[in-house]
Amino acid sequence: MRKMTDLISINCVKLLISALFYTCVLCSSVEQKIYVVLNETVPCVRLLNATHQIGCQSSISGDTGVLHVLETESDLDWILSSGPHPPYMVIMETAFFNRSVMMRMKNSSRVAGVAVIISKTGLADNFSPHTTCPNQNTGVYSESYGSDLANCNGTVWNPLGNGLSYEDFSFPVFALKDENQTQVLRKCYEDHNQRVNGSAPQYPLCAMQLFSHMHAVTDTVTCMRRTDLQNRFSINPEVLCDPLSDFNVWTSTRPLNNSAKGHAADESVVIAATRLDGRSFFWEQAPAAEGTVSGIVTLLATIQALYPVTQEAPPPRNIFFSFFQGEAFDYIGSSKMVYDMEKNDFVIDMNNVHSMLEIGQVGLLSGRSLWMHSDPVSRQNKSVDTEVSEMMSRIQSAAAGLKLTVDHPSVSQPLPPSSFQRFLRARRIPGLVLADHNTSFTNRYYESMYDDAENLNVTYPPGLTPDEQLVYETDAAKSLAEVATLVARSLYLQAGGEENNLNNITADPKIVAQLLYGFLVQKNNSWFRSLLPPEVTKKGVNSILSEICVYPPFSHTHTHTHTHTHSVTHSLTHSLTHSLTISLSLTHSFTPSLTHTHSLPHSTLTHSHSLPHSLTHSHTHSHTTHSLIHSLTHTHTHSHSLYLTLTHSHSLTLSLTHSLTTHSHSHSLTLTHSLTHSHSLTLTLTHTHSLSHSLPHSHSLTHSLTHLRMKRLGSSKREIMLF
Repeated sequence: MRKMTDLISINCVKLLISALFYTCVLCSSVEQKIYVVLNETVPCVRLLNATHQIGCQSSISGDTGVLHVLETESDLDWILSSGPHPPYMVIMETAFFNRSVMMRMKNSSRVAGVAVIISKTGLADNFSPHTTCPNQNTGVYSESYGSDLANCNGTVWNPLGNGLSYEDFSFPVFALKDENQTQVLRKCYEDHNQRVNGSAPQYPLCAMQLFSHMHAVTDTVTCMRRTDLQNRFSINPEVLCDPLSDFNVWTSTRPLNNSAKGHAADESVVIAATRLDGRSFFWEQAPAAEGTVSGIVTLLATIQALYPVTQEAPPPRNIFFSFFQGEAFDYIGSSKMVYDMEKNDFVIDMNNVHSMLEIGQVGLLSGRSLWMHSDPVSRQNKSVDTEVSEMMSRIQSAAAGLKLTVDHPSVSQPLPPSSFQRFLRARRIPGLVLADHNTSFTNRYYESMYDDAENLNVTYPPGLTPDEQLVYETDAAKSLAEVATLVARSLYLQAGGEENNLNNITADPKIVAQLLYGFLVQKNNSWFRSLLPPEVTKKGVNSILSEICVYPPFSHTHTHTHTHTHSVTHSLTHSLTHSLTISLSLTHSFTPSLTHTHSLPHSTLTHSHSLPHSLTHSHTHSHTTHSLIHSLTHTHTHSHSLYLTLTHSHSLTLSLTHSLTTHSHSHSLTLTHSLTHSHSLTLTLTHTHSLSHSLPHSHSLTHSLTHLRMKRLGSSKREIMLF
């Protein structure tokens, strides 16, 4: 009797397994007939600061709407008022992606989501989703310092800014990069949804589903508190948001003792700085050609041009080159360096700083003129004013023989948005910001996805192979080589070098051409591969910017100090392929600092980590470091059952068209509960839809994390279906 019972049980198990297998196969077949997966998409993500949330996100199970292509004003009226099948999933051309249209959609309940076709067709003459006064709350000008210059009262630096990146949208917004898939969307719309003689289309209709849900809400403080509670009391802790964190990069013409912290005896340094990051409305779609790359390439070419003469005839002062990360987000990198200097936790302190020259936007978009911007408040001090005036004279002297003109704005004009402002908040040091604009920016696409190679005039003759393009000296390369030569000669004079050595300092336009090609056109090229580890050239576009530390000719020292705050991001980067539990346990075990140092002769190149957590403490305890650095975060995305929740059928024998119009969600919910554990990895990986660029960028470390997650989720997050 027992054997018969066992046999029946075994047969029942076999039958159940067979039924489940048949159901899964059938579901897969139905799914393939229903859905078209969209790849090559870039999300708008949610970011938090100390007081607000900005960006975009979907509902927890994704948002679905009837597809409608926005091509005319009548289409917009149909979507927002007269169309009979709301909510709508809007597909729009670049021409309609502006603040006016997006705000009308934000204030409507009839929009489920937006997908923007990235194309230069119909591109407006200008588009900047940033504010008119970038980083206005975290610069030097305030009620206590140049109050009449605060909030861009003196000069509106980005008059074309529409502030779209700082709005909070309750629906998902994605950018579509694949032209072929864009045509698929159009065909689906034209076949099923397009109005005929003004009449509404009838079912079946083409619909679209977007997932980009993020759990974090309100502000950074709230999110970090909730994450902390999760870690303390949950056996399966879940990180709701990550701080934006990354590395600054610095080097010097003479080596500094990296093991000693605080004031460096008998050391006077001239800081040459630029920013490393850019952002746009869509995360990781921020080429920042004029906004960032022009400065990076100029300073790298400057280092290369200065190396021989600083070895043969070293100037009395040390030249300290610094690349600041996270400057688009309230000056994260420069604030961290200043904070460490003030706390005697850096290789030099503020007393070692003689002066500072920052390279801003120098793409020369509107001519051959450069402008030396200074701070009118600090120049009220006679010694500072004298040094700034002499610094200007040295730069104009260095410009002799170059095809550039150098001038300065009115003495009363404030500094443009710059890292130098964070140094002035700590001490009134002499300094200048070199840029290609006198007053407002000449960059018409500041902090947008259209600030690309074409905007910087990096173009190539037709018919060139990739290797030929790599070494082709474009007009932009020649111009930036001139700027780099000017900067190199100016720094040498500022450091006390002899003027008769200036003719030996010339930037190589070929080096500049290769850098521009690598940063803006193709990072995975033969030259970069010869300089960088293989894993770097395979990362996202912006992540490579933080790997410039291996660039010759200076030998270098890398210092990585991991603290608790940084280790969250670091461990997630390396552990998401396993499980969230493993990642969090690594986070807690990483609390002690870990330093790796490799010293080589001549000079020093060091990574300094931008640490939002420590800056959070400085903001709390000291009013002199009001940094919102710590506050900007990206959030984790949760998706349950993905597209299984969209279409369900009580009878698998019904026709596909009819089953999609009326079926309930009960079958999907059952599958969701039964598949909870198998989707746990998806819950972890989806987190990165919220991150870049913005990447936003914090770049290399955070972007490598984002790239990993996006790659794993890209095949299941955007679908088209027929109702």
